[in-house]
Amino acid sequence: MSRADLAGVGTRAPRARPRPVAHRAALVPWLFVAPFLIVFAVFTLLPLISSFAMSFTDFRATDVQAPFGVGFVGFAQYAAVLGNAQFLHAAGNTAYFVLVGIPLCMAIAMALAVALNSGIGRVRVLFRVGFYVPVVTSIVAVATGWRFILQADGPLNGVLSLIGIEGPDWLNSTTWAMPALIVMTTWRNVGTLMIIFLAGLQSIPAEIYEAGMLDGAGGWRRFRSITLPMMRPTLLLGSVLLTVGFLQFFEEAFVMTNGGPLDSTLSLTYFTYNQFGFGQYGLAAAASYVLFVVIALVNLVQFRALRAKD
Repeated sequence: MSRADLAGVGTRAPRARPRPVAHRAALVPWLFVAPFLIVFAVFTLLPLISSFAMSFTDFRATDVQAPFGVGFVGFAQYAAVLGNAQFLHAAGNTAYFVLVGIPLCMAIAMALAVALNSGIGRVRVLFRVGFYVPVVTSIVAVATGWRFILQADGPLNGVLSLIGIEGPDWLNSTTWAMPALIVMTTWRNVGTLMIIFLAGLQSIPAEIYEAGMLDGAGGWRRFRSITLPMMRPTLLLGSVLLTVGFLQFFEEAFVMTNGGPLDSTLSLTYFTYNQFGFGQYGLAAAASYVLFVVIALVNLVQFRALRAKD
C-alpha cells in the first residue's frame, strides 16, 4: 500500500451539500404563506397580545405618548370592571337580549325552514330571497329604517291606532326599547339561520320519515322524535353563531338608541366602547376579555348540551 493510500484511511468523506433545487422547493410554500403570516401577525396577533397585556395595566389616553411607562396593576382592572355598577347593568341588558332574542330567532327560523322544506314549493326561491335580504343589507340602513317605523308618530303606531291601540314611544321607553331592538335583530338574523336549518332539514333521509309514518307517528311526533334529534349538529351551529353575535350586539343600540334611555339598551360591547372613548384603555381591555370569557363559557355549555349523541 502506498503512502498516499495510507493517508486516505480513517478520513471522512466530504458531506454532500444540499442541492439548490431542493432548497428552493422547500422555500416556495413559505413564500406563498408569508404575506398571510405577516398580515395575521401585525393586524391580529399583535393587537390581541397588546390588548391582553393592556388589561393588566392602568393604561389611559394620557399614556399614549409613553406606552412603556404605564404601571402594572395585575387583576385590579378586572376587579374594577366586575365591581362597576354600569358594567353589571350592561351585563343584565345583554343577558336579557340573549335569553329572549336567541330562542325567538331560532324558533322563527326553524318554523320558516320547515315550511320551505315541505309546504310551499313553488314560491320557495321567493321566500329564500325575501328572508335573506335583511342579512345582506347594511345594519345602518336597517336600523335607520326601523327607527323611523318605531317613532312615536311612526307607521307602526299608526297601524295600531287603526285598531284602537295607543302604541308607546318605543325607542324612548325604558320598558319597550329593548324589546324593539330584539324584534329588529331577530328580523335581521332569521334569514341566515333559516338557510342553515333548511340545509340541515334537507340532509335528513326521507326513509326515516316514511318509517315513522308507517309506525303511526303524527307530524308533531315526527318533528320531535326525528327532526330535532337529527338536527342537533345544525342547531348547535346556529346557536353558537347566534350567541357570539347576540352577546356582542352593538350596532343596533348605537344607531337606534345610543344605549338609552337611561342605559336600558346599554350592552357589554357598548360599555367597552364607551370606556375606550373615555380614555380608560386598561379598563376597556379588561371588559373585553371578561366578555370573551363569557362567550367561551356559553359556547362550552352549548357544545355539551347540543353535541351529537351516539
